[in-house]
Amino acid sequence: MAASLITRTLGMIEQLALNPHGLGLVDLAERTAMPKSGAQRLLNDLNQFGYVAQDKVSGDYVLRTRLAALGMQHLANSGFDDVAQPYLDQLAEASGELVRLAVLDGERLVFVAKAQGSARSGLRYDAPSGEVAPLFCTATGFVWLASFSDDEALRIIAAQGPMNLENRGPNVPRTLTDILPHLHAARTQGYSQVHDMSAPGMSAIAVPVTDAGGAKVIGVLAIGGPSARLTAQALADIAPALQQTAKDISSIGVLSEYLRTTKP
Repeated sequence: MAASLITRTLGMIEQLALNPHGLGLVDLAERTAMPKSGAQRLLNDLNQFGYVAQDKVSGDYVLRTRLAALGMQHLANSGFDDVAQPYLDQLAEASGELVRLAVLDGERLVFVAKAQGSARSGLRYDAPSGEVAPLFCTATGFVWLASFSDDEALRIIAAQGPMNLENRGPNVPRTLTDILPHLHAARTQGYSQVHDMSAPGMSAIAVPVTDAGGAKVIGVLAIGGPSARLTAQALADIAPALQQTAKDISSIGVLSEYLRTTKP
């Protein structure tokens, strides 16, 4: 009984995390295979403890920031932020762009740290920490998936659910087969770069972060910004500094140990 309740509670939280604008009671009950009455009781408990809130107008349920705050506190207590942040800050200053570090959470990549560069001109790109990287249309996803066989990579993508093509850029992959050339390029180059894919007008480049021995990909370091500024050549010019920073992060004992113990 207890294990079933834990499974349903975590399933409820995961569904709300994947739907930041909220979900209704009926939808949540269906997605977690729970009777409506049981889902209501569970949501009432999560509400009482400050993990979810109910919109007074729509009646939909949304996650509150308590889980994110706990996650950030855990990273701070582990020394993760103190160790990684100077490397991100240095790279952001050198590139002028947004630098982000993602770590593995099961078969998801979650951005847990970032540094915003001072772009010399034009638009600035920013994004929240705690965001989950879409695997099928981001340099971050591609460079991690390139560490698997094609079949395993496509299985992982399919397990995330249908590819959400809404508000994506014109170069977004529309089928699983469309993703494979990007994985092959990442394996050949040692990094992945994308243009006008996850969002129109945006480009990004990403490299793997490995364990201290270099055997396992345990995170991803990425730089993103406007496509008008981050052209293919600009990203290729950034690649060596990005790779060196990832190598430096990979070699840090406490950070490598933290990432290693949180991989699936």
